[in-house]
Amino acid sequence: MLEYAIYLFYRAATWLLALFPLPVLFAIGQTAGTIAWLILPQYRALALRNVRIAFGNEISNSEQRRVVRRHFQQLGANLLCSIKFAEMPIEKILERVRVENFEHIDNSFRRGRPLVLLLSHVGSWELCARIFPHFVRHHRKSTIYQRIKNRYIDRHVREARSRFGVKVFDRAEGFAKPIALLRDGGGVAVLCDQHAGDGGIWTPFFARLASTTPLPALLAKRTGAQVSAFAVHTDGFARWRAIADPAIDEPDDSIESLTARSNEAVERQVRRAPEDWFWVHNRWKTPTPNFLLARYKRGVFLPEEDVALKPFNILIRGPNWLGDAVMSVPAVRAIKAGRPDAHVTIAVPERIAPMWKTVVEVDDVIALRRKSVWSAARAYSRGTHFDVAVLFPNSLRSALEVFLARIPRRAGFAGHNRSWLLNQISLETRACGIVHQTYRYLELASTLGASVQPQFPAARPVRRHGTLKLGLCPGAEYGPAKRWLPERFAEVARAISAKFSVQWILFGTSKDTAIAAEIATAISENVENRIGKTTLDQLIAELRECDLLLTNDTGTMHLGALLQVPVIAIFGSTEPRKTMPLGAGHRVLRHHVECSPCFLRECPIDFRCMHAVTTGEVVRAIEQTLRG
Repeated sequence: MLEYAIYLFYRAATWLLALFPLPVLFAIGQTAGTIAWLILPQYRALALRNVRIAFGNEISNSEQRRVVRRHFQQLGANLLCSIKFAEMPIEKILERVRVENFEHIDNSFRRGRPLVLLLSHVGSWELCARIFPHFVRHHRKSTIYQRIKNRYIDRHVREARSRFGVKVFDRAEGFAKPIALLRDGGGVAVLCDQHAGDGGIWTPFFARLASTTPLPALLAKRTGAQVSAFAVHTDGFARWRAIADPAIDEPDDSIESLTARSNEAVERQVRRAPEDWFWVHNRWKTPTPNFLLARYKRGVFLPEEDVALKPFNILIRGPNWLGDAVMSVPAVRAIKAGRPDAHVTIAVPERIAPMWKTVVEVDDVIALRRKSVWSAARAYSRGTHFDVAVLFPNSLRSALEVFLARIPRRAGFAGHNRSWLLNQISLETRACGIVHQTYRYLELASTLGASVQPQFPAARPVRRHGTLKLGLCPGAEYGPAKRWLPERFAEVARAISAKFSVQWILFGTSKDTAIAAEIATAISENVENRIGKTTLDQLIAELRECDLLLTNDTGTMHLGALLQVPVIAIFGSTEPRKTMPLGAGHRVLRHHVECSPCFLRECPIDFRCMHAVTTGEVVRAIEQTLRG
């Protein structure tokens, strides 16, 4: 009953509006469009975002706002005038419409080729259903149509178009009938400028990837039809200009290349009169959940290998600790590889920002200098307009930062009562057993659409000549429960120095100064104490020069693995299966005792897990690595 009541209201309203002269309707529509522009801020913001995506720095901010305002006015005018067009004789319509270059369409039929006509939401697109049948009288005409939800309104619209001489095919019924009509020499019109969802081909539109329907290309390739674009532009007050473009198809076209060329044809139409296009449609929609495009059925097509795409800006809020940051690198690489237009920015505390400069997949780094949520939100809002934010930390604070920065898509794992701040929540798989932290980050990347194929770089080979540089990191930021015995580090260093020509370099923070002095004194020769004396930049540079790193379970251990330095890691209170360095060429030494892993900062009993790791087995592990 409600559906029929809406239909009756629709018929009454259209009947009443059709009583007005066309110029009056145009003026009323302009006024209604201005009111809509004023009272619909969400659509105004969407239109402005789309204009900025399309034109960027080509036009000024004030000109972009003018385009949006004029768009609302012309959209209102054209929508109301389309009601009048349905009742007007074609001769009266053509008094107000100038038709140009229709020979591009007529020539197709003269040569005996069927025609696929590309339509777009430009100007008065409903006029196409009146003009096209008038000029193509001796060939069957049709359009592929998406059914209106109200069945009574849908039936009325279908009947009206049929009266104009246009056969209406329901998209939901498949494409066998349109193909048959084309093979019979007819013409099929297809609206091709809207977001096509999961079934579309991701190809550039205004140099920004957009999901685009391949339907016109599929029809043309199946039937040998010519593909041409047609649009009816607003050309003044209650005046229009219908323009037919030359054929865009070529004999060796693929479905993908012809679809890309269809976008180029629509772009040319839009550039003729930017205010005429349907900017309030989310053409560059960020899909859910897979905004990374690696796994889409039809995939991405770039018409040229070196095409300059406008960036899809991804902010990744990285982990706060060096070790966790390194373990998230494979996920960052998977996200970067997820779409060719990805521009990846990492936001992390300032103390670990230099690490991300070693990862070539990262385009920019935001160093967070303070722990203030507002400071981070301001940093995210400055300059780059981020399309999505991906949160690796599970904290409430990280979610609040991107929420306050008004980043439209905010993705991460639920937790810490932050679900209300996210609009894409990835549910963690509760896998049986222990899972490495790297795989947890990769799981998040996978839920965003990345193609995850874990491959971890192997450690580089050890040099076979000259003095070897061996790093030694005897501390651990987490606490003493992760530190092997200093005297055993010294014993190992002396044993290795007796068998190889080596230079030991001690790494660590100022908290490890006492341990460093003890070990350096015990080694006595061929040792350089750099503990507490390096910035992270310097640590990276010096660690790169090392042939091997002997370390506890520390951030430096992960950094060494990232730099492909062979690592010998000693584990005690923690679990190697969660945090061990991944990739061939690294060795982990750990003895499982009844209380491990305890994950405590300090051992409350006798430190048996670390006592169980002997000097001899560490020496053997180093020897095996150095000798290959």
